[in-house]
Amino acid sequence: MLAAMCRELETLYPEMVRIRRDLHMHPELSFQEVNTPQKVADYLENLGLEVRTGVGGRGVVGLLRGGAAEKESRTIALRADFDALPIQDEKEVPYKSKIPGVMHACGHDLHTASLLGAAHVLSKVRDKLRGNVVFLHQFGEEKPPGGAKAMIEDGCLDGVDVIYGAHVWPALSVGEVAVTEGYAMAAGDLFEIEIKGRGGHGAQPHLTVDTLVVGCQLVLNLQQIVSRHVNPLEPAVLTVASIHSGQASNVIPDTCKLTGTIRCFNPDVRQLMHEQIAKITKATCEAADAVGSLVFHKGYDAVWNHPEQVRSVEAAAMKVVGEDKVKRVEPSMTGEDFSAYLQKVPGAFFFVGVGNPEQDAIYPLHHPRFDGDERAMLITGKLFLHLVWEELG
Repeated sequence: MLAAMCRELETLYPEMVRIRRDLHMHPELSFQEVNTPQKVADYLENLGLEVRTGVGGRGVVGLLRGGAAEKESRTIALRADFDALPIQDEKEVPYKSKIPGVMHACGHDLHTASLLGAAHVLSKVRDKLRGNVVFLHQFGEEKPPGGAKAMIEDGCLDGVDVIYGAHVWPALSVGEVAVTEGYAMAAGDLFEIEIKGRGGHGAQPHLTVDTLVVGCQLVLNLQQIVSRHVNPLEPAVLTVASIHSGQASNVIPDTCKLTGTIRCFNPDVRQLMHEQIAKITKATCEAADAVGSLVFHKGYDAVWNHPEQVRSVEAAAMKVVGEDKVKRVEPSMTGEDFSAYLQKVPGAFFFVGVGNPEQDAIYPLHHPRFDGDERAMLITGKLFLHLVWEELG
């Protein structure tokens, strides 16, 4: 049966490509998705699923009830995200984005088409499923607070026993699958610091409080948090990514603004970094008679994969791509709000290779020329089919 399901998915491949390319040409930014969720909902309704729209805001949830389900049957959830990024598409392909300044640079179009293909196949064997399948199509993953939390609060995980999600990964070649047990992706927060002083003439620094000098000193001082306050056995990153101050070469500015991000896995390290950023900002500014204000923008919690579900992914992947193509990889310091689902039910988030130099699929996620080998959709879809069948078949 499983082999027949995979063959059925292969016959759907042209349709999955069509769906993916349509989404790629018509991307929608986080929390602005209108047409995309409508397309997803229409597709799921045509499969005869029970569909809820507007879940948590703009999410779509499809429920496939197994015909062989019993009172104590289990329910498995599969998730894909469908929002795009504010990036200009620089690829020269027929399916290039038609929306100026917006593109699917993170593969969410590939995720969506993969899950719709799996839903199509599973809808044809519903009578043989000893449980239910929930298809979670999520909005807003790219922009905190994200869509996952809101969808959970709106009941998308009600009755769900286990969840799986996939993300395309250009660092992996097409045909490869990777997973990490335990912490897989980092928690990430943003911070903004504004320094206020007293501006003046560049030739009279003694009459000013030079916020640009204070800002530069603060950048250096903040680097001591990871090197001197965080346990060296705990992964952590602090990056000051922008500094804005002044406009003229002979004027000392009265304000300086810094922005940056922190990444880590351990919640205690996260709290420590917050406290140290506040303490160092205050002390650095006060030492120079400047005034500093700090604002944090809390991002997503760390993705923590449950061991049993990691083993399920590995077992399925070995059947789909072969044992030599299945990898355990180090955790990534990038973030994902799939973490919210994993805090509620057991599950795993895994990576599917889309890299292929012959197709110019060599660019990283969030790059204006990002693209992926579309055959990865077949691998993702087959993995979903295996995971569902092993659980409910």
